[in-house]
Amino acid sequence: MEIAVTRIALVTCRPGPEVSVDRDLPVLVEALGEAGADAVAVEWDRAGVDWGAFDLAVIRSTWDYSWRAAEFVEWAEACGKATRLANPADVVRWNVDKRYLGELAAAGVPVVPTRYVAPGETVELPGDREYVVKPTSGAGARFAARYTPDQHDIAVRHLSRMHAEGFTAMVQPYVTGIDVAGERALQFFAGRLLHASRKGAVLARGTAYDERKVAHPGLEIWHPTDAELAVAERALAAVPGAPELLYARVDLVDGEDGEPRVMELELVEPNLFLSLHSASVPGVVGAVLGAARG
Repeated sequence: MEIAVTRIALVTCRPGPEVSVDRDLPVLVEALGEAGADAVAVEWDRAGVDWGAFDLAVIRSTWDYSWRAAEFVEWAEACGKATRLANPADVVRWNVDKRYLGELAAAGVPVVPTRYVAPGETVELPGDREYVVKPTSGAGARFAARYTPDQHDIAVRHLSRMHAEGFTAMVQPYVTGIDVAGERALQFFAGRLLHASRKGAVLARGTAYDERKVAHPGLEIWHPTDAELAVAERALAAVPGAPELLYARVDLVDGEDGEPRVMELELVEPNLFLSLHSASVPGVVGAVLGAARG
């Protein structure tokens, strides 16, 4: 009797000048293969893919989605109807638009204070402190920049460019705690903390919004505090519909009070940083196989 082999698609994107290389992808393909699965990397927008031929499609490094968010959500919905998709399409739809931070705040989760400026709306920028402007749909700090109050006109031009391209902007105070304690990324798999990392500030003064950024400067292993873990778990518990999440990454920074706040809740295509956390590979493989066979 022939035993069926579990087929898994690790969903990625086409390489390009603005797209980082997913160093985790070949590691996962190889590790899943060694565990007995038939795992392949597949671009999300590749024509003619029979997604129904896979037992599971895991969104991994679709790092070009932010410029084509509506198209990407349509793909996720179609893929989710053809096979099991992780994370599910309704989670993708909610998480690709960072206005979810407002929903987390309304649920009592401590987040970085955020205002939203949609195309056509009046621009009100802080006049008494540094701030950050970035799109609600973005990855890798694309279209993000840090401004001082005397750079008002430059920031307005930045907003105008985003609005012309149809993006809603986010305006946040620049959280100075990131210059001291960095940004911490807590990675969960199958509902459990897998590992954590810390990186330095991404947005340097004077870096133009359309200049490519180093997304994870000074990345290092981090051991989260009880307070960080509690905030991360509150954020995950506030995701609408309490969906089953194969993976999640909660990015935290310290607020003005020194307490952790959510910068982003990454439920679509978070970098796993497996090159830094090689001991986590078996746990990821086990969780992916469990999702495929469950």
